[in-house]
Amino acid sequence: VQLVESGGGSVQAGGSLRLTCAYTASTNSRYLMGWFRQAPGKAREGVAAFTVTGGTDYADSVRGRLTISRDDAKNTIYLQMNGLKPEDTAIYYCAADRRGGPWHTAAEYAYWGQGTQVTVS
Repeated sequence: VQLVESGGGSVQAGGSLRLTCAYTASTNSRYLMGWFRQAPGKAREGVAAFTVTGGTDYADSVRGRLTISRDDAKNTIYLQMNGLKPEDTAIYYCAADRRGGPWHTAAEYAYWGQGTQVTVS
């Protein structure tokens, strides 16, 4: 599985961005996927993910501002980010193929993209 993120950039506080993660897969598996972020000097943290029941879940710090969605026909997931704050500044990563653990645990994911920088000033 290969993951390629895009859509990062620099915005002012209160602005919006939409991140895209295009993935390739050898089978028609519907992967459990999520978005993480890592700010300088901090650990990678889960931001949003799809749950095993088909729903979505979010970190408390982004709930109500960020929305994860997917288009299986295009093998793509998205992260719509509204009301951005300076503390949202980080490299954002797409992750795929989660095992049985919590969605916000990075070690549970088998595949990662290269990341896309989001800077909010």
